[in-house]
Amino acid sequence: MRLRDPFRRAQVAIAALFCFLGFQYGTWASRLPTLKAQLHLTEAQLGLLLMACGAGAAVSFPLVTVLMKRLGSRRLASLSALCLGLLLLALAVVPDYPVAVVIVGCDGIAVGCLNVAMNAQGAALEVAHGRTAMAKLHATFSAGSLGAALLASGVNTLTPSLAAHFGAAAAILLLLVAFAQTGLLTEDPKTEKKSRRRLSVPSRMTVWMGCAMAFGTVTEGAMNDWSALYMKDVLKAASSVAPMGIAVVSVMMVLARIFADGWRTRWGDGRIVLAGSVLAGAGLAVALLVGGVVPALAGFACVGLGVAAVTPCVYVAAARQGPEALALVAAMGTVGLLAGPAMIGFIANASSLVWGMGAVAAAAVLVSVCATQIRWVPVTGNGA
Repeated sequence: MRLRDPFRRAQVAIAALFCFLGFQYGTWASRLPTLKAQLHLTEAQLGLLLMACGAGAAVSFPLVTVLMKRLGSRRLASLSALCLGLLLLALAVVPDYPVAVVIVGCDGIAVGCLNVAMNAQGAALEVAHGRTAMAKLHATFSAGSLGAALLASGVNTLTPSLAAHFGAAAAILLLLVAFAQTGLLTEDPKTEKKSRRRLSVPSRMTVWMGCAMAFGTVTEGAMNDWSALYMKDVLKAASSVAPMGIAVVSVMMVLARIFADGWRTRWGDGRIVLAGSVLAGAGLAVALLVGGVVPALAGFACVGLGVAAVTPCVYVAAARQGPEALALVAAMGTVGLLAGPAMIGFIANASSLVWGMGAVAAAAVLVSVCATQIRWVPVTGNGA
């Protein structure tokens, strides 16, 4: 049934894009142990594979600026989403490590394009209707990651085949893309006019926002990329239990983001980001010190709850600085999401995965440091 409310119609359509990205990323991240085994990779090689994804995201920043001008956020979102579906299928039949690096690098470029385009749509939605919505949109990203983890766990009980798993996932992604086309926003002429101006040197405030976004997405991305391996290799959890680390983080992030728009109105973005990042860092650090599956899941839950509102709040703050700031902050967030976990791999290879996860806790604490340097604008409007 078609929604009559223009705000709700656009909100649901944009949410489909967020769900798409979370599901696509969570699908191949949840099968990293299988890819590692099939391609006979060391932890350093796996880290380099993830670094290729981050490198693609870094390259996407100048590219997405040009594509946003020529295509607009609506068409760019659709095109990059289709590319991500095809890349997932290619990864299912990857023959060797060098080809995998190329595929994952292209995935990073497409992720960077979709990330900027969909957040531009979300920011435009809040401005056009004067209602907070970004946290709930990001909740659907977490819901997508959760769905990917549950699908991976279910498929693992039936077959180890990556082709079967990624084929089913690609079909779901195609449905999400088709659904999103029903209500995405058209370009705002004023925004489009601003985007044609020459790029300027980012302000100090934008740099702090970018750093907060990068450290926040390092924390979030590491949970997707390394929690399953930590559960399996360090804690010796069963194969069916290992993906539950991603599931716990995703559940907590979904729940927190459902209510976060109301929290933003009540307490303000700055307080939420500061308190949440401290909770994430402290909770994960305690879990690593205690050890065991149950403490690990509890620590992962703290991470999910704590970082849930970081990216929505920073995206909204960046959008208030203008489209160029939004694009730069989104690009830094994508780099953090994809390149940060690769650095965790290098740390784990040099010492242990426990130390690698400790670096994740440190990244969460650094978000709180950045948050104190950002001038947060009071939130207006009701959560939607």
